[in-house]
Amino acid sequence: MDWKTSICVLVASTCLAGNVGGGITNTTTSPHAMLRSVDIGAVQWTDGFWAERFDVCCESMIPNMWRLLEDPQISHAYDNFLVAAGLKQGRHHGPKWHDGDFYKWLEAAAFVYGITKDEKLNRQMDRIIDVIGKAQRDDGYIHTPVIISQRQHVDPPSSKRGRDARDTSEFQNRLDFETYNMGHLMTCACVHYRATGKTSLLKIARRAADFLYKVYKQSPRNLANNAICPSHYMGVVELYRTVGDPRYLELAQGLIDIRDLVEEGTDHNQDRIPFRKQTQAVGHAVRANYLYAGVADVYAETGDESLLDALEDIWRDVAYRKMYVTGAAGALYDGVSPDGSKDHSSVQLVHQAYGRAYQLPNVTAYNESCATIGFVLWNWRMLTITAQARYADLLELALYNGVLATISLDGTKFFYKNPLRQVKGVPFELRWSHQREPYISCFCCPPNIVRTIAEVAGYAYSLSGEGVWIHLYGGNVLDTHLPNGSPIRLNQQTNYPWEGTIRITVEEAPQSEFSLFLRIPGWTENARIKINDELYKAGLKSEQYFEIRRKWTEGDRIDLVFPMDIQLLEAHPLVEEARNQITIRRGPMIYCLESVDLPDNVGILNAAISSDAPFRHRYIKNLLGGVTVLETKASVRDRNDWGNTLYRKINPQEPKDIDIRLVPYYAWANRGDGEMTVWIPLR
Repeated sequence: MDWKTSICVLVASTCLAGNVGGGITNTTTSPHAMLRSVDIGAVQWTDGFWAERFDVCCESMIPNMWRLLEDPQISHAYDNFLVAAGLKQGRHHGPKWHDGDFYKWLEAAAFVYGITKDEKLNRQMDRIIDVIGKAQRDDGYIHTPVIISQRQHVDPPSSKRGRDARDTSEFQNRLDFETYNMGHLMTCACVHYRATGKTSLLKIARRAADFLYKVYKQSPRNLANNAICPSHYMGVVELYRTVGDPRYLELAQGLIDIRDLVEEGTDHNQDRIPFRKQTQAVGHAVRANYLYAGVADVYAETGDESLLDALEDIWRDVAYRKMYVTGAAGALYDGVSPDGSKDHSSVQLVHQAYGRAYQLPNVTAYNESCATIGFVLWNWRMLTITAQARYADLLELALYNGVLATISLDGTKFFYKNPLRQVKGVPFELRWSHQREPYISCFCCPPNIVRTIAEVAGYAYSLSGEGVWIHLYGGNVLDTHLPNGSPIRLNQQTNYPWEGTIRITVEEAPQSEFSLFLRIPGWTENARIKINDELYKAGLKSEQYFEIRRKWTEGDRIDLVFPMDIQLLEAHPLVEEARNQITIRRGPMIYCLESVDLPDNVGILNAAISSDAPFRHRYIKNLLGGVTVLETKASVRDRNDWGNTLYRKINPQEPKDIDIRLVPYYAWANRGDGEMTVWIPLR
């Protein structure tokens, strides 16, 4: 380390105590980000949809997940830290990425504390962090499978490694997920510091980053070969933003560049070709979306246009050709890449992966929950960089549909994969349960789901030098300061997403003028705005941020009206599994049909809807926690007796009409084990 870097590190360490700001990310000083996050706790849900979800998170999700992670008879995640810290005898149990699972839950707990100031949760985190610190090696390395083996002086396994083989040295196998775990430690530590002002976990994360920096300097190829599901790209950048150590930015840039050094790279891990030459989303969808989010973070700090060019090409590939209508991503259980290559020797297995363009099956849709969450992380960063509403639209789509569907309404059961159609009696086996489960052996998704729901308030607003940007709508109060230090307080009242009317009241404002940037969702048409009961603008363009700049005063009211027409959607003709079918959208919600809402003798695949069928919507308070349902007529043919027939003549029998009810996709599978479909045949 040269003398200039040493001084920068010293200054960053000395000034740390005054740099507590930031939310999920902290782009306050990021030179190539147009927006900055509001601080943790600046947004308080007051009532309505997200307030209810946040209450379930606090009262059920957080304590339930701690119970699972703490119990050595279930998950072993916390037990592994106790053993690694020398506080308990035993061996490592569970997947190699279990440390990362635990850090995700801890991040959720920290964010919740930042909003609620629950002292019981604060004390609990202190005890846990003390254990994590004792588990860390003196050189900063922290990965419980290796540390436990070293502590117990276990001999290295034979050259033929099994799934449960134990390593006594670091970075022996890229599937050990060491950098993935450390990355989640870093992001967790930054959130914990912003929520509590304490540096206890941040110091642990800094030592881990220092270790990675040393490996990067001494053995970059080794580090490149171990960049599996690279959460550490996001983690290292967030740590740089938090403490200002220039080595971490150097490391983050280097992590992308050294991908070109990977030996035997694969599309599965997005390192077969250099990142800057990539134009399509390929391979393992979780690894891909984590990579894209991390690269976006690096762009925000460096302005490297070659990174942004690649990100925008890849984003368009996903948004326009590979994303499900629910905002979920990663269509395939298993596939190959490059698919259809003339060079057979180049074809590789890919798992839970992006497939071909428009390859979006329904029954066999994989859509790992973590992949959708990675898509949220990526869109948030693209929004922060560009302030473009298209990214916020997909952020909202994924949150309301792809993410919320992964967890039961009571917050205790989870999906690993998320199909768009579920039918009984399929003649093939599919991995993972077709019902939400209280515990999943591969536990990466459940804590990721919980931390995402805990942090939704962090996605609701951003700030810029011009004013306040409103991304998500829901009953809340924003209490923060503009970048110039002026206090601002907004009160948002709405029954969104069930109704499209939002009232924003200015409760405190600076004397000088500033702007409110209101997101006009892409799904609405002819939106209008009133200010203090007078029409301000009608016929607003969709998928944009509409700026209102003026000198605001206490008591000013902005009323937004987003018409929520019921819309029948069709898919691109090349989405073969959705040909001649429709799905229904109202507001940000995608709807589905469940067998529980059909007569007993009617199968989920037998109901068809006419394109001119009249719909009505109504809110039912005691159904699925309170939802708006859609009701219409469907046509049904009774011929279910296919037997061993693959093809048969059309029967000219006259269909009969039945009444059907559709529910929001996120709420499916909360009324027993039944069938479901998002796409419904068009009559």
